[in-house]
Amino acid sequence: MLLNGRPSRTIWPAAGADAVTVLDQRALPHRVESLVLRSVDDAVHAIADMAVRGAPLIGVTAAYGLALQARADAGDAALQRAAGQLEASRPTAVNLAWAVRRMLAELMRCPVGERAPRAWRLAAQLADDDVAVNERLGEHGVALLRALASRAPNRPLNVLTHCNAGWLATVDWGTALAPVYRAQAEGLAVHVWVDETRPRNQGASLTAFELREQGVPHTVIADNAGGHLMQRDQVDAVIVGCDRVTASGDVANKIGTYLKALAARDCGVPFWVAMPLSTLDRSLHDGLAEIPIEQRRAREVTHLAGRASDGSTVEVQLVPDGTPALNPAFDVTPARLVSALITEHGVVPATREGLSSLFDVRQREPIDGR
Repeated sequence: MLLNGRPSRTIWPAAGADAVTVLDQRALPHRVESLVLRSVDDAVHAIADMAVRGAPLIGVTAAYGLALQARADAGDAALQRAAGQLEASRPTAVNLAWAVRRMLAELMRCPVGERAPRAWRLAAQLADDDVAVNERLGEHGVALLRALASRAPNRPLNVLTHCNAGWLATVDWGTALAPVYRAQAEGLAVHVWVDETRPRNQGASLTAFELREQGVPHTVIADNAGGHLMQRDQVDAVIVGCDRVTASGDVANKIGTYLKALAARDCGVPFWVAMPLSTLDRSLHDGLAEIPIEQRRAREVTHLAGRASDGSTVEVQLVPDGTPALNPAFDVTPARLVSALITEHGVVPATREGLSSLFDVRQREPIDGR
């Protein structure tokens, strides 16, 4: 996707295989800055502090974090300790554990002296795989948008999205926005309603930023405006990403997603979830009971950061002194509210039966994704 008019990725390795650079998303949308990661501790901090975020990108960053550890110390104990640190940095997104365990399993089969270069190649391969997966996901998802457009040929499609599941949440292309970018490439007129996504405002800050960079028409809305727009037939479809999907089709995504699904069901609007297979967790069956929900700092709710009139970034307090706040980062949307899951292998129902054909695909998939 485009950044300042040039094709870019969110993460790129140093030529000497001794560091990896990420786009620091904490600075967006007002500044474009990068962050150099030189150790597993740097990777853990970047993930936990949300310099990088989005389930696929977290997974690739963790893979590079393990590769950096292998360069410093590739012994069994050191790699296992680093893997534990990375997995604990954010507990809800299954891609993180998926990538780390996949890397660790491969490295443990190698002689210690071969692990560092092997780890670097594997991390780079996971990054390239992510791009290919998201591109295929976009190809399957745009077919749904074409079908909707055929029913209303004289106006742009209105797609509502929550949080940020575009290219900033992945290595490239994105998940929920991949069909939108594919539609743009095909000349299909699309407009995106962008939920602000409190409390960290990933929609207002990140989704709006990347849609502007790509030239996709969009409008930022307050989180609570989505249902109002659906009631007035101003939303043709809702497309969101996900951080974990159970074997039965329950979906964990950014807090507020469940409310969008409820409104969509009530208004007869399709509610689609873009789901790379790396977010599928076959070990879980009841999302509400089993998916761990990350609890983040209360300060994210009680305070807000933004750009002041002089161009500086400032943080302001929104609540009275001493006010407590609760900050669950995700919620769970039951499978019954999901119209379909868009995957790199096609569009399937959010049911155990619908997902069953994808289980075997994932089991057969080697490290290179082919």
